[in-house]
Amino acid sequence: MSDETKKAQNSNFKKILEKNLIKLPKVGDTIKGKVINVSKREIHIDIDGVTTGLVRGREIIDESGEYSNLKPGDEVEAMVLELENEKGEIELSLRQAGHQKAWDRLNKLYEESTKIEAKIIDANKGGLIVLVGKTRGFLPVSQLSQKNYPRVSGGDKSKILEKLKSFIGSTFTVEIIGLDEREEKLIVSEKKAVQDQQEKEISKYKVGDIVEGTISAITDFGAFIKFDNLEGLIHISELAWQRIDTPEDIVKVGDEIKAQIIDINGAKIFLSMKKIAEDPWNEINKKYKIGDIVEGTILKINPFGLFVELDKDIHGLAHISELSDENITNLKDFAKIGDVKKFKIISIDPKNHRLGLSIKALKEKSKKPKTEEKKEKKEEKEEKKEEVKTKK
Repeated sequence: MSDETKKAQNSNFKKILEKNLIKLPKVGDTIKGKVINVSKREIHIDIDGVTTGLVRGREIIDESGEYSNLKPGDEVEAMVLELENEKGEIELSLRQAGHQKAWDRLNKLYEESTKIEAKIIDANKGGLIVLVGKTRGFLPVSQLSQKNYPRVSGGDKSKILEKLKSFIGSTFTVEIIGLDEREEKLIVSEKKAVQDQQEKEISKYKVGDIVEGTISAITDFGAFIKFDNLEGLIHISELAWQRIDTPEDIVKVGDEIKAQIIDINGAKIFLSMKKIAEDPWNEINKKYKIGDIVEGTILKINPFGLFVELDKDIHGLAHISELSDENITNLKDFAKIGDVKKFKIISIDPKNHRLGLSIKALKEKSKKPKTEEKKEKKEEKEEKKEEVKTKK
């Protein structure tokens, strides 16, 4: 084909465009067309019956998911990559047009706070990798709902990751909380998506209500209880009146229990088991008195003393200063957990749930009050007088 022939064809092409008032596209424009044919590697698109566009290779992949199953006659939108390729066709991209369409849709969903579905495809220690349509995003651990939050005793990172990986293949309802098209960052939250529903459920309850539920998880700082469609925390200090080292001393996962709501803060509910149990310290004076000699089991050893169990409800403290007249450098040499020792009760404070114990006081000679000493001396004098009278 001669240069003159090519010029003539181009001139005719321009005339046709002008006649039909069709504006020539530019690189980067998104244009519409109809699919002529589809193969695994190429898609031919008719552009207004005037020219043909070609989509090939990786540019066939559509991030929006709209053109996943194209067939001849379907209408599509594609982005112009080149006005003329080696075949004399317009080089087009469904991928880039789809990418733009996908992010435009995500922006709209973000602005309208729309709840969407996200499929979990992977996990790392920070959270879950998700797909929203065909766009990758991230769901941080902190943005998981109470239902799916990985509560692991001791915060073992490997167990947390194991729990997160168990969600792969699942679909969560989420809301977009962060979006940056330039950086291609998409952050979603499951917690925010369920917040409205949670607040609606929580509004049915008030502080003071007693609920029944199941222990769903146990951590170092307390136990979680599920009731209705909600979940609340019973802090370790609210599990029982006595001092405990771990929540598992009182409850196990799966236990059916009753608890009282003691605080509601937004979507967080705090409960107490001990508030609905009788406080054993209210009648402690019926069981123990100052001066009593008792036996107790060493529960815990701290630098300042020994925590001692007198019975299942009442625990006391033997301060290091009350253990011996001699200087104790290491309490673990003096006593071991599980040891049973005798103590003297030296103080009782029911209001603050405190009971003081002493070993040192066991060895001290009991001193009689001065009034008693005077009485005894007077009695001795009278006895002596009687003896003298008898002798006479």
